[in-house]
Amino acid sequence: MKLSRRDLALLVPAVAAAQTPKAAPAKLASTVYRYDELKVKETNGNKQRAVLDGLTHGGFAVELHMTELGPGLAPHAAHRHAHEEIVMIRRGELEVTIEGKVSRATAGSVVSVASNELHGWKNAGTEPAEYFVIALGKA
Repeated sequence: MKLSRRDLALLVPAVAAAQTPKAAPAKLASTVYRYDELKVKETNGNKQRAVLDGLTHGGFAVELHMTELGPGLAPHAAHRHAHEEIVMIRRGELEVTIEGKVSRATAGSVVSVASNELHGWKNAGTEPAEYFVIALGKA
C-alpha cells in the first residue's frame, strides 16, 4: 500500500491519539456527598445519581451510584462483568436474578454479585424502588 504525505499527516495524529493512555482514576478524598447536590440522570423513567468513582488509599477501584427505579422496570438487561457489585436496597423491593436463581430483596436487604456471574434485577413492587450500587474493582 502506498501512502501519500497527506495520508500520513492524517494518520499519525489518529494513531497517536489511540495510543494515549486513559487517565488514571483519582484517589478518593474524604468528603460529604449531599443527596440534594447530586446530579440526576434520567433515563426511561429511572433516576440515577453518580456518587463517587475512584481509588481507595490502597489503589483499589470503587464506584458508587444510586438509582430510583420505577415500578416493573429494570435498569438494563441481565449481564456479567469482571468486577463485583454490592446492591443495598433503601426502599421498595427488587426481584434479583443471579445465575438463574430469582430472589426478592426488600428495603434493608443487601445483594452481593460475584465476578462474571450473569445478573439483573427489576422493581417487583408498585412503588419506586431506590437502591445503592457499589462496584468493587471496576476498571
